[in-house]
Amino acid sequence: MKVFFIGAGPGDPELLTLKGRRILGEADIVIHAGSLVNPEILRFARGDAEIHDSSGMNLDQVTAVYLRARSLPGTVARLHTGDPSLYGAVQEQMEFCRREGIPFETVPGVSSFSAAAAALEQELTLPGLTQTVVLTRAAGRTPTPEKEDLALLARSRPTMVLFLSMEQIQEAAEKLLTSYPPDTPAAVVYRASWPDQKIIRGTLGEIARLARREGIRRQALVVVGKALGARENPEIYQKSKLYDPGFSHGRRDAAAGEGEP
Repeated sequence: MKVFFIGAGPGDPELLTLKGRRILGEADIVIHAGSLVNPEILRFARGDAEIHDSSGMNLDQVTAVYLRARSLPGTVARLHTGDPSLYGAVQEQMEFCRREGIPFETVPGVSSFSAAAAALEQELTLPGLTQTVVLTRAAGRTPTPEKEDLALLARSRPTMVLFLSMEQIQEAAEKLLTSYPPDTPAAVVYRASWPDQKIIRGTLGEIARLARREGIRRQALVVVGKALGARENPEIYQKSKLYDPGFSHGRRDAAAGEGEP
């Protein structure tokens, strides 16, 4: 038996990777986070597969399924939302499998921050404006290291993407405002790629109030940074050198100067 930790994507079943869909369709046992994974994705599982909803299970109960399956042929598909490497609580499961001699493999998925950027019709890294994206979260029931306090991370004013922070959005905004101007563009993307996806746009100074007014308290990302301003003002960033006719690289020579044939 082999365990596959599969990134199920942000919600849209079509954003499950081809590899993830194939493995899910072959799996004998499927464990999914029922409170977060789109149930439509389970349509890709075999009709006779053993299905477990991990939303009501603790770590011992999940790993007990791995232990029981260890001596059996076939595979276990463990579905995590987005990409397992981000807030997936998957490391402890991998360590368990390694310790118990259970073969495992991770199949990456489309992260919700990628889906949020797509929904915003936004590139998060724009030349001359920002080349850094920080993926982080506000401290809540799960604390963050002191050196990763939002006020410290905000000092260079990168494009900031906050996961799991809607309950603390006001406090998070106040910390970001120690470095970002109040008129910095910001957005909240609720359930990116789901049918009920919702986007709230505003400034950092008002985004918490706007999100509260819409009743959004979970399953949303907060995106902050000057890059979001390019939608209304495309002159604020530089065009990419990659396609600049005067910029040469390994696949293309620079164009001749102006006025030359």
